[in-house]
Formats: sequence, C-alpha cells, structure tokens
Amino acid sequence: MHRPRTATIRDVAALAGVSVGTASKALNGRGSLRADTVARVRQAAEQLDFHPNPAARSLHAGRTYTVGMITTDTIGRFSIPLLIGAEDTLGAGEMSVLLCDARDDPIREQHHLRTLLGRRVDGIIVTGRRAGSRPPLAATVPVVYAFLASSAPSDCSVVPDEAGGARLAADHLLTVGRRRVAIVTGPEHHQSARVRAAATIGRLAEAGLEPVAAPLHGEWSEAWGRQAVGVLLARQIAFDAVVCGSDQIARGAADTLREAGRRVPQDVALVGFDNWDVIALASRPPLTSIDMDLEGLGRAAAELLLKAIEGDHSPGVHAHPAKLVIRDSTIPT
Repeated sequence: MHRPRTATIRDVAALAGVSVGTASKALNGRGSLRADTVARVRQAAEQLDFHPNPAARSLHAGRTYTVGMITTDTIGRFSIPLLIGAEDTLGAGEMSVLLCDARDDPIREQHHLRTLLGRRVDGIIVTGRRAGSRPPLAATVPVVYAFLASSAPSDCSVVPDEAGGARLAADHLLTVGRRRVAIVTGPEHHQSARVRAAATIGRLAEAGLEPVAAPLHGEWSEAWGRQAVGVLLARQIAFDAVVCGSDQIARGAADTLREAGRRVPQDVALVGFDNWDVIALASRPPLTSIDMDLEGLGRAAAELLLKAIEGDHSPGVHAHPAKLVIRDSTIPT
C-alpha cells in the first residue's frame, strides 16, 4: 500500500517561496522576519500538514525545549499558580516544564538539580512557599527565582509587590471612610508579615493617621485571627477596620466580630491578603483581599527566563504588581 510522503521543511520553503533557513526561523519564532513572511510560511506548513520534528529541532538549536521548576511549596499553594502561569508562556514556544519538589531539603534539592542538568534543561525556575531570599542555585544554565528572591544581586528574581499590595488595602479603607485601623498579621520574624504591616502603617501616616494599636503578630491561621480580634475587643480599643496579613486571619477575625455582634462591614471593614478563593469566598461575608497575581508572576518569570536563555539576562529583583479584589467585607451590599 502506497503511503503519502511526509512533508519536509524544504517543501514548506518551496511552497512559501522562501529559503529553508527563513522557513525554519518563521516556524521557530527566531530572527527578525516580516509579519507577512511569517504568515506565508505558517500557512504553507498548515497546508502541507507539516509538523517540525522535536528531536531534530533540539539538535539544530542546541536546546531541549524543557525547563525545570524547583519548589519547596509542598502543598502547591503558591507553586501551582506559578506553574500554570509559567506554562502559559513556555507552552506558546512548545516548551515543557519539569516540576521538582525539594521539600526544604538541601540534599533533595541538589538531587533534583543534578537530574535537571542531566536532562539538559534550557533553564530553571526556582520558587517556594514564602517570600524572602535564599542562597543562589549553583547551576550551569540560566535561573530565574520566582516569588522568593536570590540573595545574589547578579541573579534574576521576580517577587510580588507585597508593600504595594498593602498600600492598596489601606487606600481602599481610607476611600470607604475608615479612620480607626487595626493590623493583625503573621509572625514577626516572617518577612511578609513585617513588610505588609510596615507598608500599611506608612500609607496611614501619609493620611495623617496611625493604627489604633501596634500590629498584632501571630500565626497565619484563622485561630489567630479570632484570638487577635478578641484581644482588641477585650482592650476596648475603638476600631472600624482591620487589615489582616492573610485571608485565614481575616476569616477568623470575621468569626469573632460576628459573635461579638459587630457587623462586617457596617461596623468593621475587613481586608485580607492572598485572595485565596477557598478562604476568601467561603468567609462570611466574602473577603476583600489583595491578590498577588501568582499566575501573572509565573508568566513574568518565564518571560525573563526565555530572555536569559537567548542571552539577555536581567539581573536584580523585579517587583510584580498586586491588585485589590473588592468583595462584601468592605462594601455594604
């Protein structure tokens, strides 16, 4: 039985009226080609049902079109949205992502690094479950740090603008007329807790205000949110808003306020942080929260990694903007 011959890159080039090199560049997104040339080549490839051979493509380019991602975020709360965002960007270039869980274990991390380098990945994204900084990875391929930052200034890191997010929260509360603001956040040794509280205090100061009390530091948990608001009520501190360091804390705060007969948001407005939908949407009422746009951060990290792979390294720490998501805990319905 006669089988039709599989189309080659030469067939595509001939149909499009270009050289083989130009056809290859158009299909692989390389070089500076006119838009109409690229369109003509791709139309020819589609007409001939031509599909590039991945192995030949890798051999020709000296690349494997794979990227490693090393994370310490075991539950995936932060790494999964990052991975989704990174894959959005990398998938457009037909690149695959290999996810490795280091579990905060340096030995396991080194094992994953050796494995990824053994597979000749083109680059690596390093992420984790908390913001802050970490020692640089000793890799022989381009590396971008996402969510957390490398302690080496020459490395490329993309981090959420937590301070900007906290300022958005304070701005929103000021806009809806709140002036007696309490701050309840995570452990004092945790960088995110300190940064978010300091930025909130700074924005209030610009408006000529101070928090009603020193920031209350505790665990990132609903139990701490309930306990902290109980402390504020027991001290008879007058407050009409609470900026919480996480959505878990805010949900716990809402529980105590409701039990104490304080209406949210009529009596007390609440703002969370993280926009973790399983918490924010299940709260009573649903929480206004700061979204760090982790998928967008993942896309940004992947774009910087692609540039680094092409030889365009972007050293330093790049802040990715957060956004305010308004729900019923600050605006009466």
